[in-house]
Amino acid sequence: MRIRSAAAALACAAAFAAGAAFAASTTDKQAELQKAADATLMKFYKSKPALEKEVKASPGYAVFTTYGLTFLIGGSGGGGVAKNAAGKPTYMSMGQVSAGPKIGVGSTEMLMVFKTPKAYQDFVDNGWEFGGGGAASAGAGKHKAGEGEGEKFVNDARVYTYTKNGVEFGGEFAGTKFWKDKELN
Repeated sequence: MRIRSAAAALACAAAFAAGAAFAASTTDKQAELQKAADATLMKFYKSKPALEKEVKASPGYAVFTTYGLTFLIGGSGGGGVAKNAAGKPTYMSMGQVSAGPKIGVGSTEMLMVFKTPKAYQDFVDNGWEFGGGGAASAGAGKHKAGEGEGEKFVNDARVYTYTKNGVEFGGEFAGTKFWKDKELN
């Protein structure tokens, strides 16, 4: 029963994240993801200027925006763009199912900077699956409080996160999956 509830929450979050994009053309959807990725990169560069050099020197990076809802069981979904060192884009999707003493709703931005060409290629070709932790944060527009920013090292990549809008508090066990968006590639 909990698995169905978590799957339903994930489906709702993914539908919310997709929003009006269902009616858009493939080119429009690609442009929307690229615009969001560029804006997210600029936010990360502004908050941590050394990231720009790290991204430019890397064999590849990925930028995602996710939207989700959690109340003990939750889910989130979103999309993003992965780019290799030559700048070739691969459009990707992500989804997360979570359970634990966490309450939250909001939007999170994520930057992954790959340390090896193999790590980047494995991410693009096979996606990723991994678990999560917890945080306490709140944000609205340019204002935030708590630990809304984070940094982890996963699968030969440094992963930076930023809670864009929303509120979250608690901890969770989460499964996150990233995959190529077949429609957009």
